[in-house]
Amino acid sequence: MFTESKFTVIVGAGPTGLTLARELRSRGVPFRILERSPKPFDGSRGKGLQPRTLEVLDAMGLLGRFQAVGGLYPSLLIHLPDGGTMEQRMDEVHEPTPSVPWPNGLMVPQWRTSELLAEGIPVELGTGVAGLTQDDSGVRLTLDTGEIVTARYVVGADGGRSTIRKALGIPFEGSTHEEERMFIADVRLTGLDRDAWHIWPEGQGLKLGLCPLAGTDWWQLTTPEKGKSVEELVAGVDPSITVTEIGWTSEFRANMRMASRFRAGNVFLAGDAAHVHSPAGGQGLNTGIQDAFNLGWKLATGDDALLDTYEAERLPVAAHVLGISTKLHRKQYDGEEDAMRRDDPVLRQLSLNYRGGPLAAEHRAGPGAVRAGDRAPDAPLADGRIFDLLRGPRATLLAFGWTGYLPELPGSIAVHRIDDAAAAGAYDVHGPALMLIRPDNYVGCATRDPQDVVAYAKLITRE
Repeated sequence: MFTESKFTVIVGAGPTGLTLARELRSRGVPFRILERSPKPFDGSRGKGLQPRTLEVLDAMGLLGRFQAVGGLYPSLLIHLPDGGTMEQRMDEVHEPTPSVPWPNGLMVPQWRTSELLAEGIPVELGTGVAGLTQDDSGVRLTLDTGEIVTARYVVGADGGRSTIRKALGIPFEGSTHEEERMFIADVRLTGLDRDAWHIWPEGQGLKLGLCPLAGTDWWQLTTPEKGKSVEELVAGVDPSITVTEIGWTSEFRANMRMASRFRAGNVFLAGDAAHVHSPAGGQGLNTGIQDAFNLGWKLATGDDALLDTYEAERLPVAAHVLGISTKLHRKQYDGEEDAMRRDDPVLRQLSLNYRGGPLAAEHRAGPGAVRAGDRAPDAPLADGRIFDLLRGPRATLLAFGWTGYLPELPGSIAVHRIDDAAAAGAYDVHGPALMLIRPDNYVGCATRDPQDVVAYAKLITRE
């Protein structure tokens, strides 16, 4: 029987749970990660990584691995009823800038995202949770193996049907549209060019879509049609295409819901356990990874007040993202002309911020465009770039144009004097300024007074 109460138990080994496990491991926090399924997930489901998620992966030292196996989204090739075709893009290809080095989404099938995140993580496959209780001594989990686990913290990252959320009795508010369903399948086939995402429309809606999955020889098939085999569906749009293999299949139903709370005592919800989205816009998996990136460093402190900020920061973000993806979903099902466009900059998740939140300490009388609570932008330096300084599991003080005394800070905080004009421009800093960047690479404190930095460092490190 396992009774060590210093552990954090992560329930669910999808991208959210695996990101959290990696964050805890990087900080030396003991954990167990449980997955009810006896094998890793093998479907393409959430295949798009947004630019902000790419920055998270860079901060974790993983981006190069993902870029090596992923690729840009191809153009849409729409097969018209008269036999002609029309090409269009969901979004234009954006050029990198000094502050946004990865402005385009990266296509990576979800199974591969999980595979890369799981490297070196001791996932306990085939182990689910049967019950949960908590009191002052900790959180007790009854596993379906009969084992009783006492943990300091538990994080439910176990999907939309979350056992943890249900055990807590937390309402999952929103709506489900049973009649709005989409069949999805991973297939191998011959007879179709992989340079485009092929779309066959029907009326104002979709008849069939075949998207080549970057870095693989698989395709993701999507269709609202029911009652037909994969072979029949494909033959119905082009008999010259031959399906050679069928892998993962699923039927998506329009389910847009969010938990009313993300924390109950020492139990937290993250990813689909906390919010489920329409796949329109590619927001769900990305929001879950960023939930974990927000929560990991806070769990490592063990500070109750700091842990309260997880819900305060992430619940409004989830609500905002849920609204965006629901709007896009409605466009698709209503057959609007621009239903496939994904050019709203908000979808890249770079503008999501915690301004006005409990950890946004903006002390400047005249702040610039980058303020406390904002994503910390990249910028070139004489010997590298800002993101090089921010990589790793720690907070970082950026002292722009600072020639005077810098206060003594906890050893876990890296300190860098920044004299590069380009970097000051990226942060819209005019004159000396101090910016303390949180471990999740958001601006925490922005000030011209060193004592503000000292106070904020105590707040987020408890050292």
